[in-house]
Amino acid sequence: MQQRLLRILQDLGYSLGALDMASSIAKARARLDTQRPALTLVDLGLPDGSGIELIRQLRASAPELCILVISAWSTEDHILAALRAGATGYVLKDRDDMEIAFSISSVLRGGAPIDPFIARRILELIPAAASAPEAQQDTDMGEVSLSTRETEILHQVAEGLTNREIAERLFISRHTAECHIKNIYKKLAVSSRTRAVNEARQRGLLP
Repeated sequence: MQQRLLRILQDLGYSLGALDMASSIAKARARLDTQRPALTLVDLGLPDGSGIELIRQLRASAPELCILVISAWSTEDHILAALRAGATGYVLKDRDDMEIAFSISSVLRGGAPIDPFIARRILELIPAAASAPEAQQDTDMGEVSLSTRETEILHQVAEGLTNREIAERLFISRHTAECHIKNIYKKLAVSSRTRAVNEARQRGLLP
């Protein structure tokens, strides 16, 4: 699988020097002590534990990081645990190279790709969530917390700036800006810039 991913990433334009692989959580943590990746591809079934703990650690240390799970595990518990820990997207290993490459590209553009099989599993949970008391839903409206950088970028989005313009204004890479916007989408439970701005205003996060 490592060799397969190396080939896919090289086809996407990455040089071998820009890529690194770790076969366990311990080795990944050692790499992270000296490196700050823009994108991580994480499996859940690792020799020394669950990748979910690694995802949680990655998200805590780098809120803007793009984290894509590529795993054979497709149970509801594993899927939801990974997404709650901070995974950006989730794709199954048995997808072909083109589908995995598309998911990687989508994450880097600020998207949150979810494997179709997994998306169906998540949709099955919606009826239960929709039946929650309205009062609880109202309470949830105030629970979104954006970082200082995310708030700053959200204001730029509200001004109508593109990802490239935001990156130039804030002196960050375009990929970093896109990852921040993706995190904003996730926290606000939206899928577009217009909805993000509208939702933020409803929550009092924007004037």
